[in-house]
Amino acid sequence: MTTIQSHRDLIVWQKAMDFAEVVYGLAARFLPHETYRLGSRITRAAASVPANIAEGKARGTKRDYANFLSVAKGSLMETETFLMLAVRLKYIAQTEASTAFALVPEVSKMLTSLRSRLKEGGDQR
Repeated sequence: MTTIQSHRDLIVWQKAMDFAEVVYGLAARFLPHETYRLGSRITRAAASVPANIAEGKARGTKRDYANFLSVAKGSLMETETFLMLAVRLKYIAQTEASTAFALVPEVSKMLTSLRSRLKEGGDQR
């Protein structure tokens, strides 16, 4: 069993970072006039997922940590919605976004599982 010493040790944080990286790459393909509209909103939401996991891990209580995991999941769903909008607006193709879309349920399940374990008093992996 590996001891979790930092948010960087959490697989969910690592996957959320992968997700944010993919989304940033997709947003870079948007039309220039979208840089400060959908582009900035989607990258902010994507970056919020691992950022909230990290902030929650650094908090003093499991209750705070669980709350930040909930916020991270909300940001994940917000990012997914913006990605779907970008596809509908034809800023990116569905196939281009497939990697990001595939990470959404994986990260979501991990956030839910970790949050459940925290509420049950279990470990923080």
